[in-house]
Amino acid sequence: QVQLVESGGGLVQTGGSLRLSCAASRSILSINTMGWYRQAPGNKRELVADITNSGITTYSDFVKGRFTISRDSAKNTVYLQMNSLKPEDTAVYYCNALMEDAVYDVLNQYWGRGTQVTVSS
Repeated sequence: QVQLVESGGGLVQTGGSLRLSCAASRSILSINTMGWYRQAPGNKRELVADITNSGITTYSDFVKGRFTISRDSAKNTVYLQMNSLKPEDTAVYYCNALMEDAVYDVLNQYWGRGTQVTVSS
């Protein structure tokens, strides 16, 4: 029901910044929750931040105020501004969407392919 395309990843030095973008194929206001997850080699995928269709945001504790999730509904795009990056932030960052299926009354989950973020020391 929705395609997600991430962009903005790359190589940055410790203390630098990146802004990730997630473009959705439909109105993000029709998506219950959009979020950013990350997965480093050998680790499980973990939530970074998410935002509901009503604008409520949630951040994982490890963000420590460094990351900000935002949206541009007109562009069907969700952003993740990452500041003060650390080597520990190195991971593949995935865009995630949770959408209610009105027919089956369940919440379906969709994933983008991910974008690599590498923070060098």
